[in-house]
Amino acid sequence: MRFLIIIRLSISNSHITRASALFCLHFLIFKMSTASNKKVVINKRVKGLPREALEKLSQTELIDKIVQLEAYNFQLRNLLQKKLTDQDKDNEEYALLFAKDTDATVSKDAKISSRQQQRKFDWSNAHRRHVLLKVSYFGWDYQGLACQEDSNDTIESHLFRALTRTCLIESRATSNYHRCGRTDKEVSAFCQVISIDLRSKHPPESQLDATSISSEIDYCGLLNRVLPKNIQCVAWMPLRSPVYSARFDCVARTYRYYFPKGDLDIPAMQEACNHLVRHADFRNFCKMDVHNGVTNYTRNLQSARVEACEETLTDSGYDMYYLEIQANAFLWHQIRCIMAVLILVGQKKEKPSVVTDLLDVEVNPCKPQYTPAIGLPLNLFRCDFRDKTTRSVTHPDAGDAGDDAMDTEPEVGGDSNAENPSKESDVTEWVYNEENLQKLIENTQCEWAQFSVKSTMIRNVLHQLENVLEDNFKPAEKVQAQVILLQDSVKPRQYQPLLERKRCESLENRIEHFVKKQRLIVK
Repeated sequence: MRFLIIIRLSISNSHITRASALFCLHFLIFKMSTASNKKVVINKRVKGLPREALEKLSQTELIDKIVQLEAYNFQLRNLLQKKLTDQDKDNEEYALLFAKDTDATVSKDAKISSRQQQRKFDWSNAHRRHVLLKVSYFGWDYQGLACQEDSNDTIESHLFRALTRTCLIESRATSNYHRCGRTDKEVSAFCQVISIDLRSKHPPESQLDATSISSEIDYCGLLNRVLPKNIQCVAWMPLRSPVYSARFDCVARTYRYYFPKGDLDIPAMQEACNHLVRHADFRNFCKMDVHNGVTNYTRNLQSARVEACEETLTDSGYDMYYLEIQANAFLWHQIRCIMAVLILVGQKKEKPSVVTDLLDVEVNPCKPQYTPAIGLPLNLFRCDFRDKTTRSVTHPDAGDAGDDAMDTEPEVGGDSNAENPSKESDVTEWVYNEENLQKLIENTQCEWAQFSVKSTMIRNVLHQLENVLEDNFKPAEKVQAQVILLQDSVKPRQYQPLLERKRCESLENRIEHFVKKQRLIVK
Protein backbone atom coordinates (compact mmCIF):
# COMPACT_ATOMS: atom_id res chain seq x y z
CA MET A 1 0.00 0.00 0.00
CA ARG A 2 1.55 3.28 -1.02
CA PHE A 3 0.88 6.64 0.52
CA LEU A 4 1.08 9.94 -1.37
CA ILE A 5 1.37 12.82 1.05
CA ILE A 6 1.76 16.38 -0.22
CA ILE A 7 2.78 18.95 2.34
CA ARG A 8 2.93 22.59 1.39
CA LEU A 9 5.17 24.44 3.78
CA SER A 10 5.36 28.19 3.71
CA ILE A 11 7.23 29.07 6.85
CA SER A 12 8.00 32.60 5.77
CA ASN A 13 4.31 33.37 5.16
CA SER A 14 3.38 31.87 8.57
CA HIS A 15 0.89 29.49 6.90
CA ILE A 16 2.12 26.79 9.24
CA THR A 17 4.11 26.92 12.46
CA ARG A 18 7.50 25.36 12.83
CA ALA A 19 6.13 22.77 15.31
CA SER A 20 3.39 21.80 12.89
CA ALA A 21 5.91 21.51 10.10
CA LEU A 22 8.06 19.19 12.20
CA PHE A 23 5.02 17.11 13.10
CA CYS A 24 4.05 16.77 9.45
CA LEU A 25 7.62 15.85 8.58
CA HIS A 26 7.68 13.09 11.24
CA PHE A 27 4.30 11.87 10.04
CA LEU A 28 5.58 11.75 6.46
CA ILE A 29 8.66 9.81 7.52
CA PHE A 30 6.49 7.33 9.45
CA LYS A 31 4.11 6.76 6.52
CA MET A 32 6.95 6.41 4.02
CA SER A 33 8.76 3.99 6.34
CA THR A 34 5.75 1.76 6.92
CA ALA A 35 4.96 1.87 3.21
CA SER A 36 8.47 0.61 2.51
CA ASN A 37 7.97 -2.36 4.88
CA LYS A 38 10.30 -0.86 7.47
CA LYS A 39 10.29 -2.48 10.88
CA VAL A 40 8.56 -0.73 13.78
CA VAL A 41 10.32 -1.53 17.04
CA ILE A 42 9.99 -0.47 20.65
CA ASN A 43 12.05 2.54 21.66
CA LYS A 44 14.19 1.19 24.48
CA ARG A 45 15.10 4.28 26.45
CA VAL A 46 17.98 4.25 28.88
CA LYS A 47 16.63 4.04 32.42
CA GLY A 48 18.22 6.81 34.46
CA LEU A 49 20.96 9.25 33.55
CA PRO A 50 24.49 8.10 32.70
CA ARG A 51 27.31 8.91 35.08
CA GLU A 52 28.59 11.78 32.90
CA ALA A 53 25.19 13.49 33.01
CA LEU A 54 24.90 13.01 36.78
CA GLU A 55 28.32 14.64 37.33
CA LYS A 56 27.04 17.79 35.60
CA LEU A 57 24.07 18.16 37.97
CA SER A 58 24.19 20.68 40.79
CA GLN A 59 24.02 19.68 44.46
CA THR A 60 20.38 20.79 44.69
CA GLU A 61 19.43 18.71 41.63
CA LEU A 62 21.17 15.64 43.03
CA ILE A 63 19.38 16.07 46.39
CA ASP A 64 16.04 16.34 44.54
CA LYS A 65 16.80 13.08 42.69
CA ILE A 66 17.68 11.30 45.95
CA VAL A 67 14.43 12.51 47.54
CA GLN A 68 12.45 11.23 44.52
CA LEU A 69 14.17 7.85 44.63
CA GLU A 70 13.57 7.49 48.37
CA ALA A 71 9.88 8.31 47.90
CA TYR A 72 9.64 5.78 45.07
CA ASN A 73 11.44 3.18 47.20
CA PHE A 74 9.02 3.83 50.08
CA GLN A 75 6.03 3.28 47.75
CA LEU A 76 7.46 0.03 46.39
CA ARG A 77 8.23 -1.18 49.90
CA ASN A 78 4.66 -0.57 51.10
CA LEU A 79 3.25 -2.16 47.96
CA LEU A 80 5.46 -5.22 48.35
CA GLN A 81 4.56 -5.58 52.03
CA LYS A 82 0.85 -5.73 51.15
CA LYS A 83 1.47 -8.41 48.53
CA LEU A 84 3.62 -10.68 50.73
CA THR A 85 2.08 -13.89 52.02
CA ASP A 86 2.58 -15.13 55.59
CA GLN A 87 5.15 -17.60 54.32
CA ASP A 88 7.08 -14.78 52.63
CA LYS A 89 7.08 -12.70 55.82
CA ASP A 90 8.80 -15.54 57.66
CA ASN A 91 11.64 -15.38 55.15
CA GLU A 92 14.78 -13.88 56.70
CA GLU A 93 15.41 -11.57 53.76
CA TYR A 94 11.99 -9.95 54.00
CA ALA A 95 12.02 -9.98 57.80
CA LEU A 96 15.20 -7.92 57.65
CA LEU A 97 13.76 -5.58 55.03
CA PHE A 98 10.61 -4.80 56.99
CA ALA A 99 11.99 -4.96 60.53
CA LYS A 100 10.61 -2.05 62.58
CA ASP A 101 13.01 -2.12 65.48
CA THR A 102 16.46 -0.76 64.58
CA ASP A 103 18.24 -2.85 67.21
CA ALA A 104 16.45 -5.95 66.02
CA THR A 105 17.47 -5.11 62.48
CA VAL A 106 21.12 -4.80 63.43
CA SER A 107 21.10 -8.08 65.38
CA LYS A 108 19.32 -9.89 62.54
CA ASP A 109 21.77 -8.39 60.07
CA ALA A 110 24.67 -9.73 62.09
CA LYS A 111 23.10 -13.18 62.39
CA ILE A 112 22.22 -13.39 58.72
CA SER A 113 25.66 -12.15 57.66
CA SER A 114 27.43 -14.75 59.77
CA ARG A 115 25.07 -17.45 58.52
CA GLN A 116 25.67 -16.41 54.91
CA GLN A 117 29.42 -16.48 55.44
CA GLN A 118 29.18 -20.01 56.83
CA ARG A 119 26.90 -21.34 54.08
CA LYS A 120 28.18 -19.37 51.10
CA PHE A 121 28.57 -21.65 48.11
CA ASP A 122 31.80 -21.48 46.10
CA TRP A 123 30.65 -21.14 42.49
CA SER A 124 34.18 -20.72 41.12
CA ASN A 125 34.75 -24.49 41.22
CA ALA A 126 31.23 -25.56 40.26
CA HIS A 127 30.38 -27.31 37.00
CA ARG A 128 27.24 -26.35 35.07
CA ARG A 129 25.14 -28.13 32.49
CA HIS A 130 22.46 -26.77 30.14
CA VAL A 131 19.11 -28.55 30.59
CA LEU A 132 15.40 -28.40 29.92
CA LEU A 133 13.12 -28.56 32.97
CA LYS A 134 9.49 -29.67 32.64
CA VAL A 135 7.36 -27.93 35.27
CA SER A 136 3.71 -28.59 36.11
CA TYR A 137 1.58 -26.13 38.07
CA PHE A 138 -2.01 -25.15 38.83
CA GLY A 139 -2.12 -21.41 38.34
CA TRP A 140 -5.41 -20.47 39.97
CA ASP A 141 -3.69 -19.35 43.21
CA TYR A 142 -0.97 -17.30 41.48
CA GLN A 143 -0.59 -14.01 39.66
CA GLY A 144 0.79 -15.62 36.50
CA LEU A 145 4.10 -17.15 35.48
CA ALA A 146 6.38 -14.15 35.03
CA CYS A 147 8.03 -12.28 37.91
CA GLN A 148 6.38 -8.96 38.76
CA GLU A 149 7.67 -5.91 40.62
CA ASP A 150 4.59 -5.59 42.80
CA SER A 151 4.01 -9.27 43.62
CA ASN A 152 5.99 -12.27 44.81
CA ASP A 153 3.06 -14.60 44.28
CA THR A 154 4.07 -15.76 40.78
CA ILE A 155 5.30 -19.12 39.50
CA GLU A 156 8.74 -17.75 38.58
CA SER A 157 9.19 -16.13 41.99
CA HIS A 158 8.68 -19.49 43.71
CA LEU A 159 10.77 -21.32 41.12
CA PHE A 160 13.81 -19.04 41.35
CA ARG A 161 13.58 -18.93 45.12
CA ALA A 162 13.81 -22.73 45.09
CA LEU A 163 16.66 -22.74 42.52
CA THR A 164 18.79 -20.33 44.56
CA ARG A 165 17.93 -21.93 47.89
CA THR A 166 19.09 -25.34 46.62
CA CYS A 167 22.23 -23.75 45.08
CA LEU A 168 21.35 -25.04 41.62
CA ILE A 169 21.94 -21.55 40.18
CA GLU A 170 23.99 -18.60 41.37
CA SER A 171 21.47 -16.01 40.16
CA ARG A 172 18.75 -15.59 37.57
CA ALA A 173 20.90 -13.19 35.55
CA THR A 174 23.68 -15.79 35.10
CA SER A 175 21.44 -18.84 34.60
CA ASN A 176 20.85 -18.55 30.81
CA TYR A 177 17.11 -18.82 31.46
CA HIS A 178 14.34 -18.98 28.84
CA ARG A 179 10.71 -20.04 29.22
CA CYS A 180 8.57 -21.73 26.61
CA GLY A 181 5.30 -19.89 27.23
CA ARG A 182 4.25 -17.03 29.46
CA THR A 183 0.96 -17.90 31.16
CA ASP A 184 -1.31 -15.24 32.65
CA LYS A 185 -2.98 -15.01 36.04
CA GLU A 186 -4.91 -18.20 37.00
CA VAL A 187 -3.67 -20.10 33.89
CA SER A 188 -2.18 -23.56 34.57
CA ALA A 189 0.42 -25.69 32.80
CA PHE A 190 0.94 -29.41 32.62
CA CYS A 191 3.99 -28.98 30.41
CA GLN A 192 5.74 -25.66 31.01
CA VAL A 193 9.33 -26.07 29.80
CA ILE A 194 12.27 -23.85 30.69
CA SER A 195 15.90 -23.96 29.54
CA ILE A 196 18.50 -23.12 32.17
CA ASP A 197 22.09 -23.76 33.31
CA LEU A 198 22.14 -25.83 36.53
CA ARG A 199 24.94 -26.90 38.83
CA SER A 200 26.32 -30.33 37.96
CA LYS A 201 28.38 -33.00 39.69
CA HIS A 202 30.30 -33.77 36.51
CA PRO A 203 32.69 -31.86 34.22
CA PRO A 204 31.34 -30.80 30.78
CA GLU A 205 33.25 -33.46 28.83
CA SER A 206 31.50 -36.35 30.61
CA GLN A 207 28.07 -34.87 31.34
CA LEU A 208 26.32 -36.76 28.52
CA ASP A 209 27.64 -40.17 29.59
CA ALA A 210 24.94 -42.56 30.76
CA THR A 211 26.65 -43.01 34.14
CA SER A 212 26.90 -39.23 34.62
CA ILE A 213 23.20 -38.75 33.84
CA SER A 214 22.12 -41.56 36.17
CA SER A 215 24.34 -40.27 39.01
CA GLU A 216 23.53 -36.59 38.45
CA ILE A 217 21.93 -34.37 41.08
CA ASP A 218 18.25 -35.24 41.53
CA TYR A 219 17.11 -31.87 40.21
CA CYS A 220 13.37 -32.58 40.38
CA GLY A 221 13.46 -34.17 43.83
CA LEU A 222 15.61 -31.35 45.22
CA LEU A 223 13.36 -28.63 43.84
CA ASN A 224 10.07 -30.33 44.73
CA ARG A 225 11.06 -30.47 48.39
CA VAL A 226 11.12 -26.67 48.60
CA LEU A 227 8.47 -25.79 45.99
CA PRO A 228 4.74 -25.48 46.81
CA LYS A 229 2.75 -28.68 46.20
CA ASN A 230 0.88 -27.16 43.26
CA ILE A 231 4.16 -26.19 41.52
CA GLN A 232 6.26 -29.27 40.82
CA CYS A 233 9.15 -30.27 38.57
CA VAL A 234 8.28 -33.38 36.50
CA ALA A 235 11.46 -34.18 34.56
CA TRP A 236 14.72 -32.77 33.20
CA MET A 237 16.60 -33.25 29.93
CA PRO A 238 20.36 -32.85 29.30
CA LEU A 239 21.12 -30.81 26.17
CA ARG A 240 24.06 -31.00 23.79
CA SER A 241 23.95 -27.33 22.79
CA PRO A 242 24.66 -24.63 25.42
CA VAL A 243 22.37 -22.16 23.60
CA TYR A 244 19.34 -24.40 23.06
CA SER A 245 16.33 -22.27 24.04
CA ALA A 246 12.96 -23.36 25.40
CA ARG A 247 11.54 -20.22 23.83
CA PHE A 248 13.16 -19.91 20.42
CA ASP A 249 13.51 -23.64 19.67
CA CYS A 250 9.90 -24.50 20.46
CA VAL A 251 8.08 -25.19 17.18
CA ALA A 252 4.57 -25.79 18.55
CA ARG A 253 2.64 -25.00 21.70
CA THR A 254 -0.61 -26.80 22.52
CA TYR A 255 -3.19 -25.38 24.93
CA ARG A 256 -6.40 -26.88 26.25
CA TYR A 257 -9.35 -24.82 27.42
CA TYR A 258 -11.81 -26.86 29.54
CA PHE A 259 -15.51 -26.00 29.61
CA PRO A 260 -18.94 -27.57 30.41
CA LYS A 261 -21.36 -28.28 27.57
CA GLY A 262 -24.20 -26.26 29.07
CA ASP A 263 -26.45 -25.11 26.24
CA LEU A 264 -23.64 -25.02 23.65
CA ASP A 265 -23.92 -26.42 20.13
CA ILE A 266 -20.69 -28.46 19.97
CA PRO A 267 -20.84 -29.29 16.19
CA ALA A 268 -21.21 -25.56 15.40
CA MET A 269 -18.18 -24.78 17.56
CA GLN A 270 -16.16 -27.44 15.73
CA GLU A 271 -17.20 -25.95 12.39
CA ALA A 272 -15.96 -22.56 13.59
CA CYS A 273 -12.68 -24.19 14.68
CA ASN A 274 -12.14 -25.42 11.12
CA HIS A 275 -12.10 -21.79 9.93
CA LEU A 276 -9.33 -20.96 12.43
CA VAL A 277 -6.72 -23.36 11.06
CA ARG A 278 -4.62 -21.18 8.77
CA HIS A 279 -1.66 -18.82 8.58
CA ALA A 280 -3.42 -15.51 9.13
CA ASP A 281 -3.54 -12.17 10.92
CA PHE A 282 -5.22 -12.72 14.31
CA ARG A 283 -5.40 -9.07 15.41
CA ASN A 284 -9.17 -9.43 15.96
CA PHE A 285 -8.62 -12.46 18.22
CA CYS A 286 -6.21 -10.98 20.77
CA LYS A 287 -5.41 -8.04 22.99
CA MET A 288 -3.04 -5.87 20.96
CA ASP A 289 -0.03 -4.71 22.99
CA VAL A 290 1.49 -2.33 20.46
CA HIS A 291 3.13 -0.35 23.29
CA ASN A 292 5.38 -3.38 23.91
CA GLY A 293 6.56 -3.39 20.31
CA VAL A 294 4.27 -6.15 18.99
CA THR A 295 3.17 -5.01 15.52
CA ASN A 296 3.04 -8.37 13.71
CA TYR A 297 -0.12 -10.34 14.49
CA THR A 298 0.30 -13.09 11.91
CA ARG A 299 0.43 -16.56 13.42
CA ASN A 300 0.35 -20.11 12.04
CA LEU A 301 -2.51 -21.87 13.80
CA GLN A 302 -1.84 -25.53 13.09
CA SER A 303 -4.91 -27.23 14.58
CA ALA A 304 -8.06 -26.51 16.57
CA ARG A 305 -10.67 -29.02 17.74
CA VAL A 306 -13.35 -29.51 20.39
CA GLU A 307 -13.28 -32.87 22.17
CA ALA A 308 -15.15 -34.51 25.06
CA CYS A 309 -13.10 -35.10 28.22
CA GLU A 310 -14.71 -38.48 28.87
CA GLU A 311 -15.59 -41.27 26.43
CA THR A 312 -18.98 -41.84 28.08
CA LEU A 313 -21.27 -38.79 27.97
CA THR A 314 -24.52 -38.24 29.84
CA ASP A 315 -25.93 -35.90 27.18
CA SER A 316 -26.45 -33.18 29.78
CA GLY A 317 -25.11 -29.69 30.36
CA TYR A 318 -22.64 -31.10 32.90
CA ASP A 319 -20.58 -33.03 30.33
CA MET A 320 -17.05 -31.59 30.14
CA TYR A 321 -15.30 -30.70 26.89
CA TYR A 322 -12.05 -28.99 25.95
CA LEU A 323 -10.83 -26.86 23.08
CA GLU A 324 -7.38 -28.07 21.99
CA ILE A 325 -5.49 -25.52 19.93
CA GLN A 326 -1.95 -25.67 18.58
CA ALA A 327 0.21 -22.98 16.96
CA ASN A 328 3.83 -22.00 16.53
CA ALA A 329 3.27 -19.07 18.90
CA PHE A 330 0.34 -17.23 20.45
CA LEU A 331 -0.63 -13.61 20.95
CA TRP A 332 -1.68 -12.01 24.22
CA HIS A 333 -5.12 -13.41 25.24
CA GLN A 334 -5.45 -15.06 21.80
CA ILE A 335 -6.93 -18.35 23.03
CA ARG A 336 -9.26 -16.60 25.48
CA CYS A 337 -10.55 -14.33 22.68
CA ILE A 338 -11.01 -17.31 20.36
CA MET A 339 -12.91 -19.14 23.11
CA ALA A 340 -15.15 -16.12 23.69
CA VAL A 341 -16.16 -16.11 20.02
CA LEU A 342 -16.64 -19.91 19.98
CA ILE A 343 -18.98 -19.66 22.98
CA LEU A 344 -21.10 -17.12 21.09
CA VAL A 345 -21.18 -19.55 18.15
CA GLY A 346 -22.12 -22.42 20.48
CA GLN A 347 -24.95 -20.31 21.94
CA LYS A 348 -26.18 -19.73 18.33
CA LYS A 349 -25.74 -15.99 18.72
CA GLU A 350 -23.16 -16.00 15.93
CA LYS A 351 -22.65 -18.16 12.83
CA PRO A 352 -19.45 -20.21 12.45
CA SER A 353 -18.58 -18.01 9.44
CA VAL A 354 -17.99 -15.06 11.81
CA VAL A 355 -14.50 -16.49 12.38
CA THR A 356 -13.68 -16.05 8.67
CA ASP A 357 -15.11 -12.52 8.76
CA LEU A 358 -12.92 -11.54 11.72
CA LEU A 359 -9.81 -13.02 10.08
CA ASP A 360 -10.37 -10.81 7.02
CA VAL A 361 -8.46 -7.77 8.31
CA GLU A 362 -8.93 -5.86 5.05
CA VAL A 363 -12.70 -5.86 5.49
CA ASN A 364 -12.53 -5.75 9.33
CA PRO A 365 -9.30 -3.94 10.27
CA CYS A 366 -10.65 -2.98 13.70
CA LYS A 367 -11.55 -5.50 16.39
CA PRO A 368 -15.17 -5.48 17.66
CA GLN A 369 -15.42 -4.86 21.38
CA TYR A 370 -15.92 -8.10 23.30
CA THR A 371 -14.57 -9.58 26.54
CA PRO A 372 -12.17 -12.57 26.47
CA ALA A 373 -13.21 -15.76 28.25
CA ILE A 374 -11.76 -16.19 31.76
CA GLY A 375 -8.25 -17.64 32.18
CA LEU A 376 -8.98 -20.25 34.86
CA PRO A 377 -9.79 -23.20 32.49
CA LEU A 378 -6.73 -22.62 30.28
CA ASN A 379 -3.81 -25.06 30.44
CA LEU A 380 -0.48 -25.20 28.57
CA PHE A 381 -0.75 -28.88 27.73
CA ARG A 382 2.19 -29.74 25.45
CA CYS A 383 5.29 -28.20 23.85
CA ASP A 384 7.14 -29.57 20.82
CA PHE A 385 10.79 -28.77 20.12
CA ARG A 386 13.08 -28.98 17.11
CA ASP A 387 15.96 -31.45 17.17
CA LYS A 388 18.69 -28.92 16.45
CA THR A 389 18.77 -25.33 17.65
CA THR A 390 18.79 -22.47 15.16
CA ARG A 391 20.84 -20.29 17.51
CA SER A 392 24.61 -19.92 17.81
CA VAL A 393 27.05 -19.03 20.59
CA THR A 394 27.67 -15.68 18.90
CA HIS A 395 23.93 -14.90 18.89
CA PRO A 396 23.34 -11.77 21.01
CA ASP A 397 21.34 -12.91 24.02
CA ALA A 398 19.17 -10.29 25.67
CA GLY A 399 18.00 -12.73 28.33
CA ASP A 400 14.35 -13.14 29.12
CA ALA A 401 13.56 -9.64 30.33
CA GLY A 402 10.38 -8.60 28.66
CA ASP A 403 10.27 -11.75 26.57
CA ASP A 404 6.94 -13.32 25.89
CA ALA A 405 6.97 -16.52 23.93
CA MET A 406 3.29 -16.11 23.16
CA ASP A 407 3.77 -12.64 21.72
CA THR A 408 6.56 -13.19 19.21
CA GLU A 409 7.53 -15.56 16.47
CA PRO A 410 10.50 -17.84 17.16
CA GLU A 411 13.73 -16.19 16.06
CA VAL A 412 16.65 -17.52 14.09
CA GLY A 413 20.03 -16.61 15.51
CA GLY A 414 22.54 -18.24 13.23
CA ASP A 415 24.13 -21.53 12.30
CA SER A 416 24.06 -24.10 15.09
CA ASN A 417 26.83 -26.16 13.52
CA ALA A 418 29.34 -24.19 15.58
CA GLU A 419 28.16 -25.96 18.77
CA ASN A 420 27.17 -29.36 17.41
CA PRO A 421 28.73 -29.89 13.96
CA SER A 422 27.54 -33.51 13.75
CA LYS A 423 24.06 -34.53 12.64
CA GLU A 424 23.33 -35.60 16.21
CA SER A 425 20.28 -34.03 17.81
CA ASP A 426 20.74 -31.29 20.42
CA VAL A 427 17.98 -32.81 22.54
CA THR A 428 18.18 -36.13 24.38
CA GLU A 429 15.60 -38.01 26.47
CA TRP A 430 13.59 -36.78 29.43
CA VAL A 431 14.98 -38.06 32.73
CA TYR A 432 12.28 -39.22 35.16
CA ASN A 433 12.60 -40.47 38.72
CA GLU A 434 10.16 -43.11 40.00
CA GLU A 435 10.05 -41.82 43.56
CA ASN A 436 9.49 -38.22 42.40
CA LEU A 437 6.70 -39.28 40.05
CA GLN A 438 4.97 -41.26 42.81
CA LYS A 439 5.15 -38.23 45.11
CA LEU A 440 3.86 -35.95 42.34
CA ILE A 441 0.93 -38.30 41.67
CA GLU A 442 0.19 -38.41 45.40
CA ASN A 443 0.11 -34.59 45.63
CA THR A 444 -2.06 -34.30 42.52
CA GLN A 445 -4.46 -36.97 43.81
CA CYS A 446 -4.88 -34.97 47.02
CA GLU A 447 -5.59 -31.89 44.93
CA TRP A 448 -8.10 -33.89 42.87
CA ALA A 449 -9.78 -35.31 45.98
CA GLN A 450 -10.30 -31.86 47.46
CA PHE A 451 -11.96 -30.44 44.34
CA SER A 452 -13.79 -33.66 43.49
CA VAL A 453 -15.46 -33.72 46.90
CA LYS A 454 -16.55 -30.11 46.45
CA SER A 455 -17.77 -30.81 42.91
CA THR A 456 -19.78 -33.87 44.02
CA MET A 457 -21.39 -31.98 46.91
CA ILE A 458 -22.40 -29.12 44.59
CA ARG A 459 -23.69 -31.59 41.97
CA ASN A 460 -25.90 -33.31 44.55
CA VAL A 461 -27.34 -29.96 45.65
CA LEU A 462 -28.04 -29.08 42.01
CA HIS A 463 -29.76 -32.43 41.48
CA GLN A 464 -32.07 -31.80 44.43
CA LEU A 465 -32.87 -28.23 43.34
CA GLU A 466 -33.57 -29.29 39.77
CA ASN A 467 -35.97 -32.00 40.98
CA VAL A 468 -37.81 -29.48 43.17
CA LEU A 469 -38.14 -27.09 40.22
CA GLU A 470 -39.41 -29.87 37.93
CA ASP A 471 -41.93 -31.23 40.46
CA ASN A 472 -43.42 -27.86 41.38
CA PHE A 473 -43.33 -25.73 38.23
CA LYS A 474 -42.83 -28.00 35.19
CA PRO A 475 -40.63 -25.44 33.33
CA ALA A 476 -40.66 -25.49 29.52
CA GLU A 477 -36.84 -25.48 29.39
CA LYS A 478 -34.16 -26.67 31.73
CA VAL A 479 -31.86 -24.16 33.41
CA GLN A 480 -28.48 -24.51 31.69
CA ALA A 481 -26.26 -21.69 32.87
CA GLN A 482 -23.00 -23.63 33.25
CA VAL A 483 -21.23 -21.49 30.64
CA ILE A 484 -22.04 -18.08 32.16
CA LEU A 485 -18.93 -18.23 34.38
CA LEU A 486 -16.65 -18.38 31.32
CA GLN A 487 -18.05 -15.13 29.91
CA ASP A 488 -16.42 -12.55 32.13
CA SER A 489 -18.86 -9.77 31.24
CA VAL A 490 -22.26 -8.34 32.06
CA LYS A 491 -25.07 -10.13 30.22
CA PRO A 492 -26.85 -7.54 28.02
CA ARG A 493 -30.64 -7.38 27.78
CA GLN A 494 -30.46 -7.55 23.99
CA TYR A 495 -27.60 -9.25 22.18
CA GLN A 496 -25.70 -7.18 19.63
CA PRO A 497 -23.90 -9.14 16.85
CA LEU A 498 -20.10 -8.91 16.88
CA LEU A 499 -19.74 -7.22 13.49
CA GLU A 500 -22.27 -4.53 14.47
CA ARG A 501 -20.50 -3.57 17.70
CA LYS A 502 -18.35 -0.55 18.38
CA ARG A 503 -14.80 -1.12 17.14
CA CYS A 504 -11.44 -0.78 18.86
CA GLU A 505 -8.74 1.43 17.40
CA SER A 506 -6.96 0.07 14.32
CA LEU A 507 -3.41 -1.29 14.41
CA GLU A 508 -2.16 1.51 12.15
CA ASN A 509 -3.62 4.19 14.43
CA ARG A 510 -2.07 2.57 17.49
CA ILE A 511 1.35 2.39 15.85
CA GLU A 512 1.05 6.03 14.78
CA HIS A 513 0.05 7.02 18.32
CA PHE A 514 3.05 5.33 19.96
CA VAL A 515 5.43 6.67 17.31
CA LYS A 516 4.25 10.19 18.21
CA LYS A 517 4.74 9.35 21.90
CA GLN A 518 8.26 8.09 21.02
CA ARG A 519 7.39 4.75 22.57
CA LEU A 520 8.03 3.15 19.15
CA ILE A 521 10.56 4.06 16.49
CA VAL A 522 10.68 3.22 12.78
CA LYS A 523 13.89 1.53 11.67
